[in-house]
Formats: sequence, structure tokens, C-alpha cells
Amino acid sequence: MEWANQLCENRQFGSKMTDSKYFTTTKKGEIFELKAELNSDKKEKKKEAVKKVIASMTVGKDVSALFPDVVNCMQTDNLELKKLVYLYLMNYAKSQPDMAIMAVNTFVKDCEDPNPLIRALAVRTMGCIRVDKITEYLCEPLRKCLKDEDPYVRKTAAVCVAKLHDINAQLVEDQGFLDTLKDLISDSNPMVVANAVAALSEIAESHPNSNLLDLNPQSINKLLTALNECTEWGQIFILDCLANYTPRDDRESQSICERVTPRLSHANSAVVLSAVKVLMKFMEMLPKDLDYYGTLLKKLAPPLVTLLSAEPELQYVALRNINLIVQKRPEILKHEMKVFFVKYNDPIYVKLEKLDIMIRLASQANIAQVLAELKEYATEVDVDFVRKAVRAIGRCAIKVEQSAERCVSTLLDLIQTKVNYVVQEAIVVIKDIFRKYPNKYESVIATLCENLDSLDEPEARAAMIWIVGEYAERIDNADELLESFLEGFHDESTQVQLQLLTAIVKLFLKKPTETQELVQQVLSLATQDSDNPDLRDRGYIYWRLLSTDPVAAKEVVLAEKPLISEETDLIEPTLLEELICHIGTLASVYHKPPSAFVEGSRGVMHKRLPARTGSGEGTESPDVGNVAGGSAPEAAPSIIPSQGDLLGDLLNLDLAPPTTTGPPPPTSGMQMGGMDLLGGGLDSLLGGDIGGSPAMGAGFGAAPAVMPASLNAPVGGGLGDLFDLGGGVGMPMGAYIPPKTVWLPAMKAKGLEISGTFARRAGVIQMELVLTNKAMSVMTDFAIQFNRNSFGLAPAGPLQVLTPLGPNQTIEVSLPLSTVGPVMKMDPLNNLQVAVKNNIDVFYFSCQYPISMLFVEDGKMERQVFLATWKDIPNDNESQFQIQDCHLNSDAASNKLQGSNIFTIAKRTVEGQDMLYMAIKLSNGIWVLAELKMQAGNPNYTISLKCRAPEVSQCVFQCYEAVLKN
Repeated sequence: MEWANQLCENRQFGSKMTDSKYFTTTKKGEIFELKAELNSDKKEKKKEAVKKVIASMTVGKDVSALFPDVVNCMQTDNLELKKLVYLYLMNYAKSQPDMAIMAVNTFVKDCEDPNPLIRALAVRTMGCIRVDKITEYLCEPLRKCLKDEDPYVRKTAAVCVAKLHDINAQLVEDQGFLDTLKDLISDSNPMVVANAVAALSEIAESHPNSNLLDLNPQSINKLLTALNECTEWGQIFILDCLANYTPRDDRESQSICERVTPRLSHANSAVVLSAVKVLMKFMEMLPKDLDYYGTLLKKLAPPLVTLLSAEPELQYVALRNINLIVQKRPEILKHEMKVFFVKYNDPIYVKLEKLDIMIRLASQANIAQVLAELKEYATEVDVDFVRKAVRAIGRCAIKVEQSAERCVSTLLDLIQTKVNYVVQEAIVVIKDIFRKYPNKYESVIATLCENLDSLDEPEARAAMIWIVGEYAERIDNADELLESFLEGFHDESTQVQLQLLTAIVKLFLKKPTETQELVQQVLSLATQDSDNPDLRDRGYIYWRLLSTDPVAAKEVVLAEKPLISEETDLIEPTLLEELICHIGTLASVYHKPPSAFVEGSRGVMHKRLPARTGSGEGTESPDVGNVAGGSAPEAAPSIIPSQGDLLGDLLNLDLAPPTTTGPPPPTSGMQMGGMDLLGGGLDSLLGGDIGGSPAMGAGFGAAPAVMPASLNAPVGGGLGDLFDLGGGVGMPMGAYIPPKTVWLPAMKAKGLEISGTFARRAGVIQMELVLTNKAMSVMTDFAIQFNRNSFGLAPAGPLQVLTPLGPNQTIEVSLPLSTVGPVMKMDPLNNLQVAVKNNIDVFYFSCQYPISMLFVEDGKMERQVFLATWKDIPNDNESQFQIQDCHLNSDAASNKLQGSNIFTIAKRTVEGQDMLYMAIKLSNGIWVLAELKMQAGNPNYTISLKCRAPEVSQCVFQCYEAVLKN
């Protein structure tokens, strides 16, 4: 807070005695005594009184009643007293705007004081008082201060323009302050220049399309001149401003780089990173054959290495930024591998980041060193670190071909340790090595098979099954191994089930006579006994392939695998360019663009690196080739991307409805009812007499009676229709309205009984009341009022009871509600305290409204925004609940919930479970994100809720339960 900063500043004016005495008073009638002291004629007594007021304010006591008395103390020559009064004003002006106007004359007078400290103090305080009525009086003093002879006043006034713009942008533009601010960029004082740049940058951020910082070579020259004499924060403002400039040619780019380079040796890490950002951007325009280009690369390494000797938190930020720099220009740090070796006392988050960078920098020159380190790490005690170290060995093998043999040997040594999680990680990475180097290291398969029984993690089991299926012809007992997995088929995860299905089909195509029963068994399990549509569809596709065209089946299932990429986790090139432009900011730590995590960022400008001018080269780094950016060469092998987290893949799917190309397949070809799926079709594989054998007939003759819709559907957009909620879900039902309950019994309200409920219709919240007169007298003059509540619910109009309510009469009334009333957190959160008045008395009762009444109609969210928000909300804010005894399928549930403004963003089936990803927006702007898991045949659902205000989650869960069960 601004006043807290000033309070610290005031220490230099403080008396020699300690200030703690001001915080110890516990007298009664304290406000009255302070009032008397503030109006004392003695200056010293007055100052002591103001100090006591500030002390009370600091510890949270309400001393706003003393506003006029404190304001009277402004008329003083004592700088310390004036500062204290200004502190008080900043804190209470917003709650007492009419009283604050009393201080305006003093501000105006202080802005012309001979003492520059007082002039600056006055204009700074006026900028901090966010009261509209005062801003118009601020313009004239501010105009004078912007042109003040003292640079301290001018630099303070520059920041004040940004504050005023935040309060009233139109006023700032009309008064011409922006032009004055631009003129200050040419000021002779470097701190004035820095503050002017900071103010203009701040204003430009809220108006990204305005060309406020119209930088040209002349203004850039002035900024670079000021850069040498600024404070460290001034330097950061100027460097960030320079980073937004695009030089005209490579000569100007080199000139700027030469003048920015000395900042790399600054003691403040923020200045260093800002300088690195400018240099990384302007290097794009330098020809690589230029001598200066090589010199600059060498100069960038030492400051980055120095950042790693700071405390762990700073190290982490530096490492996240270095991770980006290494992806763009690995040559900068290619000789600095040792500084990224992990120390025993590094925190885990630093260790994992260092490990990542080690792999990125691994090359033929340093691979021996790296592998020795990684092998050492694999014997550590931290499980997460060990897992990542083992994976890193595999990544090194894939990245540096010459080291592959050594890496495989190291992995085999680690497998011999028999440490369960080490063995499992090793098997996962060996699978990738087999993919990268086919027919080279298959001799290790026997060792892997020895550890089959110890595998309990789905990824490791799936990797082992893939290896057995892929190399079935080299493993004598491959059928026995796969059969052992098949015994617990339904207990396996989807990943393992899918891999097992494919592996057994591969085995069948390689050894058809021996594995006939096995393939029948797995196809039956996948198609008839499974609820998972992915598994079922794959089973049917294999079944159809095997029964109609075995040669095609061989070509499809046993096709040559595309190579996997060297680096599977490189940031996408356009995103990397944008993140390089944000080095030294939160975006570079999150590795996300600002638009992904800054709420309400209007018209965010996406930054890009400039195109190289000096030569016709692309922007990729010399040692990276086309992995990091640019287009791949024509004959490059196709690369399979790594599987990201489920939610990321899920939300990046194309949601467009599938489009049919060409005529639908002929129906005759798809009539599979009584056809022998494998009969006769395998002659070329199994020999002519197998086709009609009784064994085959029994196993395969009768296809399942009901084929999945996917087999009869036209060939379309792959998974595109997975989330096509419009088609599958249908029109949403109406919003759920709870049944009416008695809120106020007649015996407690002199014969007036009130029951009711809440509803939301066409975006309006309604309180639906039933008033019954059980007394002997007529009731009239009804009125209603709410106490302050959690969401600001208040009547939007009077209670419309137009006729007197006679004895034994009942009337139904609908009261529209707004959400702009006063707010106070209630317990429970959805509690509402109501007062109803009539001609007899005033009656009070409490009721609880369903929070679904506050779910607004514009609660739909883009998939990418949903994903970014889900990741951004801390895991501590996630709550999980069980909804029991509910018998809806996912489409019906989604349909029902949408009626209550709970919108399904995405839908996916994972491991036999339907998963709905949902978004809710409350009337006060709070977002709630949900993941609803449901399994066919299981009446119990699991719901996970994530929200920045986790106290809302319990109420939201109750709404889910109510909507789904009614």
C-alpha cells in the first residue's frame, strides 16, 4: 500500500524516542481525547496526536470520525506532520469523499510551495486519492508539476499521470497530459525519463492499440543515454520499453546491443534478465557471420551462470528463463554444462529444472559427463527426481546417437538394482529407444522380460506389452506372456487394454496357427465385455480387418513405425518466440503467454521476434536445425508428438462437427450380422482349410448382435465428433427449481405462514413466495427486506401484494431479486436473513437459496481458457465429492445441468469412465470449474471442483446433487 510505504519513509523524520508508545494505549474515550489534542494550539501536541491516529489506523482501528480534525492539521510548515496527515487522507478519502474536498485548497497551495519535497508530496498524494470529485481539481497543479524546475517533482508528476489515467482516462487525454508525458522522454534528468517511460508503458498496456510509445531512433538514443544514470528500477522500465522497439536494420540493432550489454554485469537480477531479453530480441536481426554476433553469444553466458549462485527461489526463476533461452539458442550455454549439475542441497524444484536443461544441452562432446551424473542421480532417495533422471538417460540416447549404446548399458545396470520404480521408468524409456533405433538393441528384451512380474504402473505395463507385441517373433513364449496380462483384462487401465489388444493382434499376424484362441479371446473381451468406446471401436476395426482383408491387416498393424523426435517437449516455435519477448516476467516462469493467466487482459498484444534482415537465413539456431523452429525439410521423417496431459489433449481437439467427404460407404459391405468375420478371409494367412473349421466358427462366426454406431457412421473427422455436444446432448431442459418449503410457520408469525422457493427464469432470479393468513384478522401493507448476504441478493422491487389477505386466504407472489445489494459473508454461505412486515408486526426468518440461482447464462468458456484456468488455480483449491445413487448417462446429465447454466466444455471417455469438463460463472464473476466422472452401471459419480474461492465448492456440489437427482 502506498501509505504504508510512506509510513516507512517517515522514519527519517521520527523523534529519537521509539514510536512503539503510540501503539500501546488502551484508554476509554480515546477518540474524544485525540479530537481534543488535534485541536490543540501546541504544535508538538498536535503532531503527537496525529502519530497516535496513524498508529490506530495501522492496527486496523476505525479513526475516520477524526477526518475534519486531521484535515485541519494540513495547514503546517512541518514536513513530518504534513506527511502524516497525507497518509491519513490517502486511507480515508474514499470513504469520506465529501470531506476530502476540504483538503483540495491545501493541495493546490502545497503544489506551489517553495520546497520541492512538499510540491512532490502534494501531487503524489492527490494521485493516490482515488475520488472522482478530486480529480478535476488535480489537473491544474499536475500540469504545473509536470513542468516543474525540480526533477524530483517532475518524476513524481509523471507517475501521477498514470494513476490519474486509471481513474479517468478521458480526462487525461482531454487535458493533453499524454503529450506532456511524451515530452518528458526527452528530459535532461534520467529518473524523469524512466518514470515517464514507466507511466506511458502502464497506460499503453491498458490501451494496446494506442501508439503511445511512438519510438524512433532519436527517442531510443535518449533512452539509452538515460539508461546509464538511472536507478535499477528505472533501468528495468527503460529496458522493457526498448524490448518493444523494432530496429530499422542490423546496424541499428548492433548499436543498441552494444549500449545495452554493460547492463549484463548489474547486481540486480531483474536488470540482467531485462537486458538479456533486449539482446535476445535484437540478435535476431544480426547476421550470424558477423564477428559481433559471436562476441555477443560469449557475453550472454557469464551473467546467466552468475544468476545460478543466488538463493534457490531466484535460481528457479533464472532456470525457467534459461530453459527458454537454451531452446532458442543452445550455443550460448553449450560450454557451461557443469553449472547445471545438481547439488545435494538443491530443493527438488531446482533439481528438476536443472535436469531439464542438462538434457537440452547434451551433445556428443559432453555426453559422457552427463551420463555419469545421471547414473549418480538415479541412486538418490527422492523418487520424483530419480524417475526424471532415468527418463533423462533415455532422452539422451534418443538425442545423441553415438551415446545410445552407453545409455542402454546404463539403463540395464539400473534395472539390475531391482528398485521397482527405477525398473519401471527404465522399461518405459527403453521402449522409446527401440522406436528410435529399430533392430539394434533387441538383445536386452530377455532382461526386460525377467522383470515382468514387478510392473504395476500402467505406463510401464503398456510399454512392456508393446515390446512383447512388436518383437513377438523373437520371444519364444510371447503368447504366454501376453496371456498372463489377459487374465486380469478388465482390471487394467485403458492404456494397457488398448496396448494389449494391439499386441495380441500383432502376435496373431506373426504366428497365426499358435495364437488363434488368444486373438478370439481378446477381440471378444474388447468388443462384447467392454464399456469403453475407444477399446470397443479398435476391437471392431481389427475384427473387420482380419475377417475381410488379412493382407491389409498386416500392412496396417505391422506397418513400419515413424521415427520419434529427438526432443518431444520443445515449446512450439511461435509460443517460444512470444515467451522470449517476455523474459524476466511471470510468463517466462509459467511458460505461458500472459493472455493465458492474466484475468481481464483486454486486447492482449502478442509479441513476436523481428525477422532477420542481414542475410536470408531463417531464425533457427545453428545447432538446433529445424527442431525448434522453421519448417521441416521436405524429406524429414514424420514425428510423433509426445502425449501431453489428458486435459490438454482433450481440450485441444477440434470440436467442429465431422464433415463427410465422398459418398457414404455402401450398406451391403457393413451388414455384419451373421457373417463369419474371420471365416475364409484368412486363407492366405492360415492355409486354405482353416476358413470354415468348427473352431473358427464357434469363436468368430457370430458377430455381436449390435454393432457400435461408429462402424455404420460415415467416415468423418476422427475424434472431431467426440465433443460435438450439440448433436449428442440435445436441447437443454429447464432450470432445476427446488420444491417449496415452509420458511416461517404461522405460530411464529401471529398467523402468517410463509413458504417458498427460488427460481431463475430468463436470467432473472425470482423468490417465489406463498403467503397464507391463518389468523382471524385481515393482513395488509406487506413489505420485505434482506439482511446483507454473501452474494448481495436484494429485492429488485417492492413485494407486490395488491389486495388485502383475508383470513384463511393464500396468495402467491413472485419477487424479482438483484445481486447488487450489500455483501457480507454468511455461514452457511447461501444463508439469507429476511424481514417481512405487515400491518400487524415485523417477522424475521432465515432460508437457504440454492447457489444455482446465481449461475449466469454467459458461463461458457473456450477450451483453451478452461485448460489454462484449471492449471492456474492451485491444487489446494480443488475439492472432491461423491454423488451417490444417480442413474443418468453422461448425455442426460450434461443436458440436465445445462438447464441450470452448468455448461459442458468437453466430454471424454477415459479408462471406461465418461468425464465431463464443466464451467460455471456466478453472478459476482467467480468461475467454478468441474470434472464429473461417471461409469456405466455405477450409480456413484465423482465430482472435482476447482475455484479461486474454495468456500463456494460445497454449495456448488449441493446444486449438482440436487439437479442430477431431481
